[in-house]
Amino acid sequence: MEHANGALRLVLQALHQLAWGPGTIGMLALCGAVFSFATGFFQLRGIRYWLGGTLGRAFRDDGRRGATTAFQSACTALAATLGTGNIAGVATALVAGGPGAVFWMWVSALLGTMTAYAENVLAGLYRGADRDGNPVGGAMFYIEKGLHSRPLAAAFSFFCLLGSLGMGNMAQANSIAEGLRDVFRLPPLFTGLVVAALIGVAIAGGIGRVGKVTEKIVPFMAFAYTGGAVLIVVLNIGRLPGVLALILREAFSLRAGLGGAAGYGIARALTVGVARGVSSNEAGLGSSVMANSAAGCAPVEQGMWGVMEVAVDTLFMCTLTALAILCSGVYDFEAYAAAGGSSEQLPNGAALTADAFRAAFGPAGGVFLALSLTLFAFSTLLGWSFYGSQAAEYLWGRRAAGVYKAVFVGVIVLGCVTRLELVWEISDTFNGFMALPNLAAVLWLSPQVIRESRRHLPGQKGKRRPDGRKNHLQAE
Repeated sequence: MEHANGALRLVLQALHQLAWGPGTIGMLALCGAVFSFATGFFQLRGIRYWLGGTLGRAFRDDGRRGATTAFQSACTALAATLGTGNIAGVATALVAGGPGAVFWMWVSALLGTMTAYAENVLAGLYRGADRDGNPVGGAMFYIEKGLHSRPLAAAFSFFCLLGSLGMGNMAQANSIAEGLRDVFRLPPLFTGLVVAALIGVAIAGGIGRVGKVTEKIVPFMAFAYTGGAVLIVVLNIGRLPGVLALILREAFSLRAGLGGAAGYGIARALTVGVARGVSSNEAGLGSSVMANSAAGCAPVEQGMWGVMEVAVDTLFMCTLTALAILCSGVYDFEAYAAAGGSSEQLPNGAALTADAFRAAFGPAGGVFLALSLTLFAFSTLLGWSFYGSQAAEYLWGRRAAGVYKAVFVGVIVLGCVTRLELVWEISDTFNGFMALPNLAAVLWLSPQVIRESRRHLPGQKGKRRPDGRKNHLQAE
């Protein structure tokens, strides 16, 4: 059995290195850079514009009638992104790649905002409709219609389906089980059965019911968790300058202690930071566009929702988790590095984040973190169940979506009883393979995204809006 497990581990590591090799990271960087420069770094210069066009109008009824409202669609997309990646994933990145991984998460997210923007614009341009006339979209649609490649679209859908069972299911279920066992001593199998039953009821109603559930869960859990993490940083504000210096120093460190060879620290921090960042915010995966497309927004407006989702997920939520862990003092990086960077030196995943909350709030902090983690992961399960069902329907028809939902519910139990490290290895690998066909399509179709942006976004090379008026940024 040990030999079989060892062989499986080697295979997974080889696939992970292939999925997250220089090619994938290079394509992610290129994609984000292309749209950042083409739009004059709209994610920074146009922050007031895209915030006003998303959260600023979230509760208005604009008259469109999709399967969901724009806010419900965004909550479904955020539900899939605001998950264990923000709590357990950040902690795992710190253990695997050191504090420097946080810096590369920031870089990945800054560029990723515009990758998500481009994906959503393309999804809006190549959107279709289901049997009921509701709008549907996703990377598989713009790959097939834009690149005229059904095989590549099928490959994306297949890896999306696997990703939904990995990152979107097993990683979330595992973190719920670990958190509840750590605090309440609940058996993982029991947790798996209960969560599976609740998810089964929620996803039976399709995207409409998922949207209604997530629009209630997401804002509450985001504000509650944010408040707790901010309070930890405030209570340890004296450590903040040193923590920020540590992140920047380790992002470019040639420290041999974390790998036995000079330069390994940088490569490991970069790879882990990018992989965890993408796993958290999904920029480059082509998954969140499926939820946003259900609202029927105009392409560029849908693109701005993509910018907002990545910014909230990684630049805000993941950063708060990392700062809370590092400022709390539960992560002694110098001692960890001196010990050779062995993962046995620290608790991993949600347990490390829970230690940070306990250090600040006592036992109540652990309870709060376990409940937050449960809500985050539960919402992610809902979001990814929709993505996977869309992929299954694209591949094999509408009946396959029902079969997929049954499989999805069963895999929740498996995820709860599987080892944490194995779950994250599988999840990252599937995400990497899912990103490759999507990024290829986004880069190939980039002229269409740039053309739409110059027609509708403010501040694009002195252009006026289609109505002839000066745009928002020019007026300033």
